[in-house]
Amino acid sequence: MTLDATHDPKLRSWVESANAAGSDFPIQNLPFGRFRPAGTDEPFRIGVAIGDQVLDLKAAKVVDHADMNLLMAATPAERAALRTALSEGLQEGSPKQGEWEIALYAQAAIEMALPCRIGDYTDFYTGIHHATTVGKLFRPDQPLMPNYKWVPIGYHGRASSIGVSGQRFKRPQGQTKAPDAAEPSFGPSKRLDYELELGFLIGRGNALGAPIAIADAEQHLFGVTLLNDWSARDLQAWEYQPLGPFLAKNFASTLSPWIVTMEALAPFRAKFERPAGDPQPMPYLDSPANRASGALAITLEVWLQTAKMREAGEPATRLTRGNTTQAAYWTAAQLVTHHTVNGCNLQPGDLLGSGTLSGPTLEEAGSLLEITLGGKQPMTLPNGETRTFLEDGDTLTLRGYCERDGAVRIGLGEVSGTVLPAA
Repeated sequence: MTLDATHDPKLRSWVESANAAGSDFPIQNLPFGRFRPAGTDEPFRIGVAIGDQVLDLKAAKVVDHADMNLLMAATPAERAALRTALSEGLQEGSPKQGEWEIALYAQAAIEMALPCRIGDYTDFYTGIHHATTVGKLFRPDQPLMPNYKWVPIGYHGRASSIGVSGQRFKRPQGQTKAPDAAEPSFGPSKRLDYELELGFLIGRGNALGAPIAIADAEQHLFGVTLLNDWSARDLQAWEYQPLGPFLAKNFASTLSPWIVTMEALAPFRAKFERPAGDPQPMPYLDSPANRASGALAITLEVWLQTAKMREAGEPATRLTRGNTTQAAYWTAAQLVTHHTVNGCNLQPGDLLGSGTLSGPTLEEAGSLLEITLGGKQPMTLPNGETRTFLEDGDTLTLRGYCERDGAVRIGLGEVSGTVLPAA
């Protein structure tokens, strides 16, 4: 991705809140989502976040439809032209101001939906520090499986239970088996966890039987969201062999409502480098461009507010903070290429989960499984409560943003979800 006039750090918007320091949504961002006025049953429409407002693209006569998946299927040139038109129309001094002001809605007065129709969902396992830490808990002699550094590991998930930020879900139930028990038992999960992930959303698809080359992969990526892929660790331990997780993962996954486009992230690319001694990617997963700037530099934070904290009026507390450049062993382009190398056809709106993105230290962990060493080391919160895994009433929030000298801060917003008692 190349930089252009839309990335100019000097740009300011006539939407004054977009110019505030620390705003997630300055004019250099322009993320897409689906919204409607709160408290109505109106159809959802396509919007772009700008400061604390959202621009209705159809009302502003920028698009003539309300189908986000159709918009995502546009060519890279069409997407670039749309971004330029939005940037020019929202800039200070734009002749569009008078016309577009009436197409603005306060974000505090809208309801958000999932940013697009998600047809298929594939969850990958790109976080090498997460994979190593979790592997040590179960296989101290072989934390990483022999294939990990050669092939992007993934499995197909369930799209129907993916919800938007604010999702409230009941604690999952299923079979578990204690190490000292002769037989499994049925009941609510006692080891409910979160997983700090990014979601990569497909734009243009590919025909069945037509692989996407690594050099073309990013042209098929529309953008990035925050993803919490909740996990019932005790259910998973009993059910996952030999076919992988089932009830442990299909009860809920939560997405942030805004898609930050690959174009907006252009100033925050980083080198993709393997540690010395690790195998280099196979040729079909390698390219000069992917090595030079295939990685994304995104800071990720995890925040927890318990029911007791909420009742006392206490804010959420930050559990961890890390960066994707230290966490991901594979790039988004490599995931797209590997997913299609056998001829699999991707479609607009397909979701690829990164897998848990943990840094090398516990202060950068992306799950409670790591922070508490499998539940053996409880975590003490500022109000004196302890946690090994999530309890009923807990609200977990993921936040993400990009910062770099010479560039305007770009935010991914946040994604939150609350655990309710089991049915």
